[in-house]
Amino acid sequence: MVFPDGHEGWLVTGYDAVRQLMADTRFSSRQDIGVLHVPYAVPGMPAMTEPSPQVPGVFIAMDPPEHTRLRSRLTGAFTVKRMKRLEEQIVDIAERQLDGLARLTPPVDLVQEFALPVPSLVICELLGVPYADRGNFQVNSARFLEKDIPLDEKMAAYGALTTYLSELVTRKRTAPGEDILSDLARHDDLTVEELTGSAFLLLLAGHETTANMLALGTFALLEHPEQLAELRANPDLLPDAVEELLRYLSVVDILYRYATEDIELGGETIRRGSTVVVSMLAANRDPRRFDDPDTLNIHRKTRGHLAFGHGFHHCLGNQLARIEMRAGFAALLRRFPTLELAVPAGEVKLKTDMQIYGVHELPVTWTETVR
Repeated sequence: MVFPDGHEGWLVTGYDAVRQLMADTRFSSRQDIGVLHVPYAVPGMPAMTEPSPQVPGVFIAMDPPEHTRLRSRLTGAFTVKRMKRLEEQIVDIAERQLDGLARLTPPVDLVQEFALPVPSLVICELLGVPYADRGNFQVNSARFLEKDIPLDEKMAAYGALTTYLSELVTRKRTAPGEDILSDLARHDDLTVEELTGSAFLLLLAGHETTANMLALGTFALLEHPEQLAELRANPDLLPDAVEELLRYLSVVDILYRYATEDIELGGETIRRGSTVVVSMLAANRDPRRFDDPDTLNIHRKTRGHLAFGHGFHHCLGNQLARIEMRAGFAALLRRFPTLELAVPAGEVKLKTDMQIYGVHELPVTWTETVR
């Protein structure tokens, strides 16, 4: 593919090729690597003609060994065992949020009343961020993820978030609690800037992605009433249904990598310095890997999908997201057996203007609730 500045880069869409690329450390995640060799421009972003400095602590934009140093500090915080212990707490959060939803008079926006609050409450609890401050991080993180806004507005949102988080981690370094940011703050080798960057990444990824999956997943199920009815009748199908929704929707679609040397991939030579655009959605819809991939099928055994990435950048919070989705969908479908869209499907506002896909609003209605 040719970028707006004339640079010839690559788009990778095949499942096997994406897995191979994501596991190959020669494809760098560092933006300064790509810009250093060849200036590039991405639609909706200003053209970059000089290295973009690395942001301390934001390890998804780093390579080993720096990536390994920062990520290893968090590995223990996101173990399967710890996530399992959290499960009961997450179920309780989902149920309490639905208690509030049931008291409202429909139609209501499921995003504001359920899909966004649940992961926000969970990540605040986990990180040690006061939930009362959600107005700050929800507005600014959404603004930061908008595609076509002026760079100064994007950076203003980023600045507001990082200023808030810098003050928070500084307080935790002085008076740590029982939360992940406090655990990080106890590491003397991490600077306040690194703590702030890691907190920014965890907070952003921890509520935006799952919120979008809960809302968009509900929309998808409402658009497939036969499968929705099956899921209500047999909740044991839910774990597979969650994996299928993750594959089918792939809310984090486009990733960028930069070749640090000439690399063979899929029978092509990707030259050193080339920008590589990776489509996780296309890989998750690859018919060579998934039969009838454009069909939502809750009976599908979808293990091995790439919704959480692959390789050393595989999403740290994947187990947490899965638990939140299972708890959220299970409670919502059980307690609102007559849930339906309150507007025609074509009127639902999709997040085509955002870096993470989803819906801006999901107006729903119902005629009965179950406790």
